[in-house]
Order: sequence, then structure tokens, then C-alpha cells
Amino acid sequence: MAEEKKMFSATGNQMVADAMRQVDPDVMAAYPITPQTTIVEGYDKFVADGRVTTEYVNVESEHSALSACIGASAAGARVATATSSQGLAFMWEELHIAAGMRCPIVMANANRALSAPINIHGDHSDIMGARDTGWIIMFAETAQEAYDNTIVSFKVAEDPDVLLPVLTTLDGFVTTHAMDCCVMEEDQTVKDYVGEYHAKYPLLDTANPVGHGMFATLGDGYMKYKYTQREAIEGALDVIEKHGKEWAEITGRPFDLVDAWGTEDADYIIVVLGSCAGNARFQARQLRAQGKKVGVVRPRVFRPFPAQQIVDACKNAKAIGVIDRSDSFGSAHAPLALEVRSALFSAGVQIPVNDYIAGLGGADITLAQMEQVFTELEQCAAGEAKKSITYLGIDE
Repeated sequence: MAEEKKMFSATGNQMVADAMRQVDPDVMAAYPITPQTTIVEGYDKFVADGRVTTEYVNVESEHSALSACIGASAAGARVATATSSQGLAFMWEELHIAAGMRCPIVMANANRALSAPINIHGDHSDIMGARDTGWIIMFAETAQEAYDNTIVSFKVAEDPDVLLPVLTTLDGFVTTHAMDCCVMEEDQTVKDYVGEYHAKYPLLDTANPVGHGMFATLGDGYMKYKYTQREAIEGALDVIEKHGKEWAEITGRPFDLVDAWGTEDADYIIVVLGSCAGNARFQARQLRAQGKKVGVVRPRVFRPFPAQQIVDACKNAKAIGVIDRSDSFGSAHAPLALEVRSALFSAGVQIPVNDYIAGLGGADITLAQMEQVFTELEQCAAGEAKKSITYLGIDE
């Protein structure tokens, strides 16, 4: 019988910092920003206390932080960093460069609203702005998942068949700062799992000179680069699943691309990302006790989007409600809803989908809102019309 692991209380930021400590990357360049600050602050203490061998680089901005990370990664180092909100936005230029140069950087993002107006609380406005930059993106629901996702991210990013940067994300304040019940694996267990990193094309290997980020001349050269990026990120889904299952076997904790609760016989399903899935499942359990067949689907991986897994989880429903924590202004649908609708359409599955936006700027996502969504899904299945997007929790 396996030894029972000690459970303790920790925040998501603490768990991410400890996950990175256990991996012990060669370089971390970072800049503090709420609510991510305690990740890099905690890691800096690990450096000061001699618990890691990481070269910690203090920089003057988030743009410089990712620039330094790209240089270190291109040189052949294992690299990690963290950011949030306006910091991620300030990195926008470098996000594309990191992905285009195939730098396997792991960056934690504390998901937070973007200004204006000024807001420091959690939603997905920042991370959805990065969804088309070529990074793999994972969403954690809990502090425990933030820990697990971070460790798996190194394995995925550095896989020779992937070599892409990864954003391992957790919701601002709800997951980053709230205390949660967690367990941590032994340091050696993590080191054995991630293994040593040997860069495939390091700039400092002078015996085998290579170029990084070269100028793409006229013709199809640039398009060929972008095509290889698409192939790499599409193929990453199987790699994520493989390494996630390996970690699940070690820890005994599941690692599924999509977490599906109660979907086997559900008539009405909510699809949601991140921390508010708990409220959705709680309300679903209440409704199940009343005899209603409801379920909740939560993608753990957003890029590459697990379209087939979403279809498999939702295909027997009578109506689906997708709750986004960001908007895509000018589009008919918000980011997650677009992906779900596209997945269903491509699979030839015709199920009515209601779009909802909730929790912007840290607004509460309540049980009453979840009940409202399930009620409206019943009405939708009965043929009652509804406007394309509903903002939950505001007076209209």
C-alpha cells in the first residue's frame, strides 16, 4: 500500500512557486505584478536561501523579463517566469517571438482583468488576448491543479516533438491567493519526472552553429515557419495527454484534457474554464438531487483546443451553456463559446448553445447565476428564443 501523502494548506501562487523550485530551472527573469507577485517573490527567496541553482534576473519590465527568458532559452537553458494582466499585455511582442523561435519557456499567468477601467481582480481578459500567439495554454481550477499543471508544462514544452512555450494559468485571487488543501510530491520525484533538459538547437553550441529568429525573405519562407508552428501545437495535444497520464500515474491525481462531470446522461451542460467550475458542479449536484439531468464540462487545456473531447462530452445534451470570463468585442461570441460552437459544428453535432459572460473584474459568480443558466438551457431546449450573449449578474 502506497504511503499516504501529507496534506497541507497553501495558495495557488505558493504551489506554483514550489513546483518551479522542484524543477529548478536554469534561469528565471521576472517582474512583479498583482496578483502574480508572490510567485516570483517566493521563488526569489528560494534563490536567496540556496534551495535552487537558478540564475534569477531582476529586470525593469515584463517586456524585458520575457526578452531575457527568450535569450536564455535560445542559448539552451531551461527557463521559467510568471506574469499577469497588463504585464502579459506588455509582453505581447515577445509572446510571438518566443513561440516563433520555438523556445520551451514555462510561464505562469495569474489571470486578471485588463484596464480600462483599472481593475486588479481575476477574469480571463488577459489570457484570452494571448490565445493566438502560439503558446500552449492550461487552466487550473484549484491550487493543486496549478501545481500539477506547472510541472507537466515543463515536460510538454521541452518534448522534442513540441518545443513550444507554455502558459500555465490560475485565476487571480480566487486561486492565486485563497488557501486550498494540497499535497506535494517529493523533490526527487519531480526531478525524475521532468528529467534533465538538453536543448536541441542551442545558440551556444559553437560546434553546431544555428540561427534563431532569422529574417524571412519574400516568398513562402515565413509561411513555412508558421505552418510548422501549427503542426507543432496541433500535435501537442497528444503529447500533453501522454505526459499528463504519466504524472497521474505517479501522483494518483487525474489529468484529463477535459474534465466532464455528470455528462453521461446530462440533458443540460455548462462549459466553463478555471475556478468557477466548482460553483457550477455544486449547483449541478443540487439540481441532480431534484431529478434534473445536468452536467459540467471544464477544459483543462485551452490551446491546443481539445475539440473532440468537448464533442464527446457534450454530444448527447439537449442544450449547452458556455460561460466565458472575457469578451471578444465585435464578435458574435466570446472566446470559449466560439471554440465550443466550432467544435460542435465541425463534428456535425447540432445542439443549441447559449453564451454567457460572468465574473469580469472579479465579480462574484454565484450559485444563483449557475441555476439561471441551467433554467435557461431548459427553456432553450423547449424552443424559447434567447439573445446571443447574456452578461450575468448586472442590472440591464
